[in-house]
Amino acid sequence: MRSLPSAHRVSGPSYHFYVMISDIDMTASPRRPYRMTVRADTAAATAERILDATVEVFFESHDAQVSLEEVASRAGVTVRTVIRRFGGKERLFIAAIDRETERVSAERNRAVVGDVAGAVGVLLESYEATGDRMLGVLATAQHLPALAMIIDRGRTLHLRWCERVFASALAGRVGVQRERRLAQLMAICDVYTWKLLRRDAGLSRRQTELAIVEMLTPLTRVS
Repeated sequence: MRSLPSAHRVSGPSYHFYVMISDIDMTASPRRPYRMTVRADTAAATAERILDATVEVFFESHDAQVSLEEVASRAGVTVRTVIRRFGGKERLFIAAIDRETERVSAERNRAVVGDVAGAVGVLLESYEATGDRMLGVLATAQHLPALAMIIDRGRTLHLRWCERVFASALAGRVGVQRERRLAQLMAICDVYTWKLLRRDAGLSRRQTELAIVEMLTPLTRVS
């Protein structure tokens, strides 16, 4: 029997067989990248659960001094895991604020510049989901200075949104004239206006949406 060039022949009394030598390192672990990816995905999912729990606890208590024990319990992890991932209560709170700000900003930025009715629709969708929570935070803020960060970020987000969506209504206006028009747009689109119409006056979502559009139309009409 003829052997292959890369094989070693082993002979016995009545048989022949070949053992092939492979260049593959049998000690290598091809599954390691996969395991690392799974581990990273698991860590990211854990972080999201912790942030979700932080937001839930905060909105229920309206207290910046959220309990790490309660957060950990709701997220299904230990307090040590929360601290290891976020470094403490203050950094956890800031991370939760950052994520919620980004989420709200992404939702509102679906509004198309110049489309007043469409923009109000996007705004109302946000208020219907989180408006009551926002009002609770605002009501508590005067007693909890630590909430100032949330209020300031929310105001900045609202201001930037109005500047972008209603850019044509602000075009050509400068100084105090621009400031006044921007303040009017912000007031009409404020969560308190939504509250007055939707909660206090008892209007339906659709009627609230129409009321806000009607208030905005004279201010956004391009002459």
